[in-house]
Amino acid sequence: MDQKSIISLNDISYSYENKTVLHHINFEITKGAFIGLLGPNGGGKTTLIKIILGILRPHSGQLSLFNTPVESFRDWNKIGFVSQKSNAFNKGFPATVYEVVSAGLTSKIGYFKFFKQKDKEKILKAIHDVGMSEYAYENIGNLSGGQQQRVFIARALVSEPELLILDEPTVGIDYENVQKFYELLHDLNKNNGITLLLVTHDTGTMTKYATRIACLNKTLHFHGKPEEFENLTEIEMSKVYGHPVNIVSHDH
Repeated sequence: MDQKSIISLNDISYSYENKTVLHHINFEITKGAFIGLLGPNGGGKTTLIKIILGILRPHSGQLSLFNTPVESFRDWNKIGFVSQKSNAFNKGFPATVYEVVSAGLTSKIGYFKFFKQKDKEKILKAIHDVGMSEYAYENIGNLSGGQQQRVFIARALVSEPELLILDEPTVGIDYENVQKFYELLHDLNKNNGITLLLVTHDTGTMTKYATRIACLNKTLHFHGKPEEFENLTEIEMSKVYGHPVNIVSHDH
């Protein structure tokens, strides 16, 4: 595997007022990885994502993206982002799947510009890659939660990113569709070569699909292979979550 660095966090710290949220984080993601980022609510996961996306600047330490210091990084189209399924999403919003996905190209080609044929092909390909071709001209409000998230992934994919970051994207999606969703991510990682960083609470599923697991609770308590994560003791897991943890085995 090409070990090209995609994200490099060197001694990153961040505080809100006098409250430390991230403390001396050292973390690297290489090309082709599928990272599952786990940790309790309030453990700093969202703050870390905001730093990687350039929304927040760390108070100390250095972030590099694609071997470029974040201060000099300009190729933001290389990074796609999918947030939690918005509970505030207006199901009556008058837009088709095609129109929603096409919005992912506006940052590349600019607003109020016509799509060329190659752009239309990119849009349809992104819709196809997430298995939603038959719904391309369906109103997005008519789709299930799992289908909507696939559309939002297509919107992120249409600009052809090398890195896709997903922040708890399965919130509010039923179990069966969650499993299909993870299969889609696995396919994008293995067959499309997209590097993935997934924030989730689903520890059992992550050990099945991720290439590496990272556990964050203000500091990085663990970063290693899924099988190493599965061998953590309840005491070690309790340090990650800040309270006693009972480990339940998952049948894959």
